Amino acid sequence: MTAPGVLAGITVVSVEHAVAGPFATRQLADLGARVIKIERPGRGDFARGYDTDVRGLSSHFVWLNRTKESLTLDLSRPAGRQVAHQLLAGADVFVQNLAPGATGRLGLGAEELGERYPRLVRCDISGYGPTGPYRDKKAYDLLIQGETGLVSITGSPDAPARAGIAVADIAAGMYAFAGILTALFDRERTGVARQVEVSLFDALGEWMGFPAYRAAYTGRELERTGARHPAIQPYGPFRAGDGRTVQLGIQNEREFGRFCAEVLGRPELATDPRFASNEARYEHLAELTAVIEGAFAGLTAEAVEARLDAVGIANASLNSVADFVAHPQLSARGRWREVDSPAGPVRVLLPPATLSGVEAVLGPIPDLGEHTDAVLAELGYDQAAVTALRADGVV
Repeated sequence: MTAPGVLAGITVVSVEHAVAGPFATRQLADLGARVIKIERPGRGDFARGYDTDVRGLSSHFVWLNRTKESLTLDLSRPAGRQVAHQLLAGADVFVQNLAPGATGRLGLGAEELGERYPRLVRCDISGYGPTGPYRDKKAYDLLIQGETGLVSITGSPDAPARAGIAVADIAAGMYAFAGILTALFDRERTGVARQVEVSLFDALGEWMGFPAYRAAYTGRELERTGARHPAIQPYGPFRAGDGRTVQLGIQNEREFGRFCAEVLGRPELATDPRFASNEARYEHLAELTAVIEGAFAGLTAEAVEARLDAVGIANASLNSVADFVAHPQLSARGRWREVDSPAGPVRVLLPPATLSGVEAVLGPIPDLGEHTDAVLAELGYDQAAVTALRADGVV
């Protein structure tokens, strides 16, 4: 028997936009929490306008906002803030990722809300954190990738590059999600509802641990190596005879010996001074690549992967995104689901973490303000009052 979402009964109120905040709250919604997303009347979350790739809807918005309820509310107006406070009085979690200081100016700062609603977990997601010289600086994903040094170690030797997805936003969203769950657990044990604070800078900074420690203790920066590993070889892409690319990874000398003998057919390479250690292989990478691709020249990529699989050498295809969407592993494991949206049914992927006996809660993508009337009715507003708020531009 499938149980309801494990966070059923938890209500989250969010004032969010773009990626980091919505990514955090979507994880909560996937686990069964009720997420009421406050959006600006008429415009909504500006991620709604990033693109029109999913049947006229934004791919970003579809990805980040399933299952949520959309409530339009102008928080700059006293009547709008009154509605927000009525919601917060019955909520468990408040999440915001507005510009620095915005919620404080609206009377929705974490400290004020903590005093007013003692059981409310508050989560602030910012660019650089609440203190320090960069506190008030605007921050977007690419800019944080630059500030943390990620761009400097990503790309080819000739040109730095941003990561292909919004890694700073995603990192911050996941740490916010983990922090909120931790705070809810702690509230059950202690009765104290804590504030959770996450910045994009700190979140991506954590992910930069290996290159940061290397630079701090040796003074050496990681080289940009394209798709190849910056420290372990052979570990990266190699061309097969059909022009396709195979990725492979060797982790230790035992694996390299087996690779030389059983894949390349040249066991003597394992003791060749140019290749007999990882450091030597890295120093002579061009020569090693020529040897490997020479051995692969008479084989298709599929044949290379089969040979690698047969001897237990880790490998993978260098897929396009379209290849990933059509990946047989996704279909074999039933990872795709359909949810409703204002544009009709759309396919979405299941969340990565599965709990035994619990099905993920996958609800529709909300239209802007779709749930405004219903939420206000729950708060005691009759239809005349809702009509008045709408006429006044509050909702």
